[in-house]
Amino acid sequence: MSSLFIVALVLLVATAYGIWDKKHAGNIKAKNSSQNLIAPHEIGSELGENATVLQFSSAFCAPCRTTRSTLASVISHYPKIKHVEVDAESHLDLVRRLDIRQTPTTLFLNSAGKEIARAVGAPKRDQVFEALARI
Repeated sequence: MSSLFIVALVLLVATAYGIWDKKHAGNIKAKNSSQNLIAPHEIGSELGENATVLQFSSAFCAPCRTTRSTLASVISHYPKIKHVEVDAESHLDLVRRLDIRQTPTTLFLNSAGKEIARAVGAPKRDQVFEALARI
């Protein structure tokens, strides 16, 4: 009987975590006191005139492809904002410095390369528009 209780408890905790994770994945969080400045040579591309959307991806990441598509469609409305995709595995020093823990992670940078906001997971289209409006 006690092993059945343990199994039920583990299933309940796992389900609760799954619901919480799904709700929070892809949410964009503003960064107020970020000291992260990213230089063009670190990402292999110039920064955008007004802002840069920096996406960290990996080769076998399905949500990364969705994020790439979402960001490309949103960025097409903003000619002075640039989308840069970086392979996380090829830029491990930058990944460590910026505390990138999973892919996709998207950083929203101002024109100076300062991190303004971050999305861990695949952000929704409306969330990207809102984040860009804040820059």
